[in-house]
Amino acid sequence: QVQLVESGGGLVQPGGSLRLSCAASGIIFDNFAMVWYRQAPGKERELVAEITSGGSTRYADSVKGRFTISRDNGKKSAYLQMNRLKPEDTAVYYCNAHITTILSGQIDYWGQGTQVTVSS
Repeated sequence: QVQLVESGGGLVQPGGSLRLSCAASGIIFDNFAMVWYRQAPGKERELVAEITSGGSTRYADSVKGRFTISRDNGKKSAYLQMNRLKPEDTAVYYCNAHITTILSGQIDYWGQGTQVTVSS
């Protein structure tokens, strides 16, 4: 079966750093775009960062310059390096893998999420 497992969340002070990891199994990883989303209580889910199968990246304006997304196809993993964290970064962070297929259109897989709390 397909599985995405996030790790690396936790409690950090404002200005600190965390590195999130997403380990994938059950998919041909190289063909998927990998995305980090986040959702805070009472707010809608938002895209944080994306890296395509070709290595192109994009970021939400709120994290640009502070966060870096990367992938290691050999390890079938994606990462999110988060620096200079702010209280407003507090959320559950979700790993997503998606691909567009000829017959079914876009297919999405989701991880269970990992909590990031930025507080003094």
